[in-house]
Formats: sequence, structure tokens, C-alpha cells
Amino acid sequence: MSSYNIALNFEDGVTRFVECKPGQKVLDAAFRAKINLPMDCSDGVCGTCKCRAESGSYDLGDEYIEDALSEDEKDSGLVLTCQMVPTSDCVIAVPASSTVCKTEQSKFAATVSRIEQHNDAAVVLDMNVDATAPVFLPGQYINIDVPGSGQYRSYSFSSAPGESKISFLIKKIPGGVMSTWLESAQPGSKVELAGPLGSFYLRAVERPLLFLAGGTGLAPFLSMLEVLARTDSQQKVHLIYGVTRDLDLVQVDAIEAYVAKLPNFTYTTVVADADSNHPHKGWVTQHMPAEALNDGDVDVYLCGPPPMVDAVRRHFDDNGVKPNSFHYEKFTPNAAPRTA
Repeated sequence: MSSYNIALNFEDGVTRFVECKPGQKVLDAAFRAKINLPMDCSDGVCGTCKCRAESGSYDLGDEYIEDALSEDEKDSGLVLTCQMVPTSDCVIAVPASSTVCKTEQSKFAATVSRIEQHNDAAVVLDMNVDATAPVFLPGQYINIDVPGSGQYRSYSFSSAPGESKISFLIKKIPGGVMSTWLESAQPGSKVELAGPLGSFYLRAVERPLLFLAGGTGLAPFLSMLEVLARTDSQQKVHLIYGVTRDLDLVQVDAIEAYVAKLPNFTYTTVVADADSNHPHKGWVTQHMPAEALNDGDVDVYLCGPPPMVDAVRRHFDDNGVKPNSFHYEKFTPNAAPRTA
């Protein structure tokens, strides 16, 4: 029997993956990886190691006391890592920072393999990882050290987890640190990265999905769509991809390819420019079909600039839309993403 990948998501945004052997408890697997999860008794008595299992299957046994973990807490997804024995890959939210748990971001090196310019809007950056392929949750981001600048920039993966080739969709910013470097960078250039990070990622797929992307906020959805395709998802997925100008519509061919790969995938592209001849003009909130909202039985994922995120939130509030879950990530140029 193979081991399981356990993603530990710390409250400061850092994610670390540990290998958990069959029959092994999460606390022990983390300790083997030199990660000190919160604990005291390790016997299911104190409740100090309480975390939240966000996805995956597991067994908690019956050797803990109710004062440490009540039935209501158990039913809500809370677990004791000193008792939790995974029976699949799992994602666990840890209510402590990575530094408190004596760990930090994983760091690795990669080599640029391709740089593709998309007008003045964006750049597709492909890299080959020099060692072990990085593991991350689809939707997460990473910090890339910009060579020669002493600075880093944060970008969501547009590729699927676990591959030696990683890809990013990067917004062009005149005079920007990364944009300037990309103007002269060549295949073969070496880059240092650290991560993964972020709480914006694809959860267990149990109902229809509505993806809302603004500009280069498309990137994490390409990663999610690839994972859905590889797992042969039959769930309904609708993507609305909104941009300012016609020239900002990039990688539409990559989106179109998922129509064949995912049997229940549909998408709409929207351009805000009133002078555009695009068939769908305006804002994403004006092109949100009722069937995509599924009377609230839908999980909504949104990634875009702050004004777009705020507009969608207002739209939901004003129209009484209450999705089953709503995960969003705001991004601004030269700033790390903020999630909810």
C-alpha cells in the first residue's frame, strides 16, 4: 500500500506536504518531517493538537476523550492529529503559523524553458524544476526571486501539481521588476522559488463549480481545470473570464481545450471595453447565468483584482446569492495575494 500526501496549511499561508505511511498518525508523520505541530499529551486527552481536515478520508479511532474532541467538533471536520490516521491524501488547516511549528516555505530552483509574449497584456513563463517536482494544491501561488533584483514576486501556478514543468501567467507591468527581467530573460536562465503558499485552492468537488477569473487571475483556474480533467470529474463547471480589453484575452485556446476534456465544462469570455466588438461586453456579474448559480448549491471560486472581487461580493449580497462556499483571492501588481 502506498503512502499518502498530507498538505499542512498553516495560518500564515505556508503549505508543507508530508508523507504519511499507512496506519501512521499525522502528528508522527509531521514529526518525522521535522515539523512540530501543536501538541501536549499526544494521547487524545488535551485537545492541543486540534486541527481542521478540509479534505480527504481518515480514521480517528476511539482512544480520545470527548473533552478533547466533541462529536459536534468531529462532525464539523475538526480532528486530533495525534489520533488521525489518513486513508487517502488529505488537506489539514493548522491553527498556528509555520514559524511556531518550526518550519518554513520549501525552496527549490528551476530553469526557464519558454517565454511567450501575449501582446502587451501578459507573459506565459514555463520552467523546468531542477530537482523534485513541486507539490502544491491547485490554485496556490509561489514566490519567485527575480534575478539580479533582490526582490521576489508572487504568482499562481497555471500548471498542475506534481510536474517537473511549471507554468505561470504573468501580467505585464511597464517598469515592473518581473516584467523588466522577462524582457531580456532567455531559456536556460536560473530562478529560485519558495512556496507553495495561499488558502485559495480547489477543495473536494462535491457540487457544481463557478469559476470567476479577472485578467491574469485566470492562472489558478487553468491549474484547477487540469486537475479536474485528470481526475475525470463529471461535475458541472462554468468559467467566466473577464478582461478590460480584447488584447487582454489570453490563453483562450487553453480554456477551449477543456471543453473536450471535461464533459460538463462551459465558459464565457467578457470584455469591459464599450468599444469592443466582443459578443459579451461589460462585467462578469452581467454574464452570470442563473443555472451556473444552481440555486446556491454551488462552490464559487474568484480570482481577480480587488475592484472585481468587491463587485462580485456586492452583487451576491444585493441579489441574495448565498453559494454553498465562496473562495476568493485578490491580487494587485507587485503584491502578494490575499485570500478568504
